[in-house]
Amino acid sequence: MNHPALRDTALLLLRAALGVSFIAHGWNRMFLQGMAGPTGTVEIFTSAGVPAPQAVAWFAAIVEMVGGALLIVGLLATAAAGILAVWSAVELYFFHLGRGFFAIDGGVELPLITIGACLAVLVFGSGRASLDRAFSRFA
Repeated sequence: MNHPALRDTALLLLRAALGVSFIAHGWNRMFLQGMAGPTGTVEIFTSAGVPAPQAVAWFAAIVEMVGGALLIVGLLATAAAGILAVWSAVELYFFHLGRGFFAIDGGVELPLITIGACLAVLVFGSGRASLDRAFSRFA
């Protein structure tokens, strides 16, 4: 089935769901994690063996919130999706490997889904319902 309108609608819905999810995770890291904000995130990253946990905690929160917002509006969506896919792979390595499959047990389920969704945006672009498309008309 090759219907451009259907494909673009699916990409819009995928970008929106993925963007909201990343913003929520970034917000949680920045303001809510363990009710200690970035301090709680730094402690979690330290215990997981993440190198430079303070810098990575701030990087993660900012990348997730900004990248999620860029996905939602479809601005620099492929770049944001690529960066978020790499970040999800880092999370998979440090936090989810060895914990089984299911998300409820902290397993690899959620990062695999986010990596796959980010790769779909990376491969297919942001679609017609995006700022990328709107700005490309003026170029």
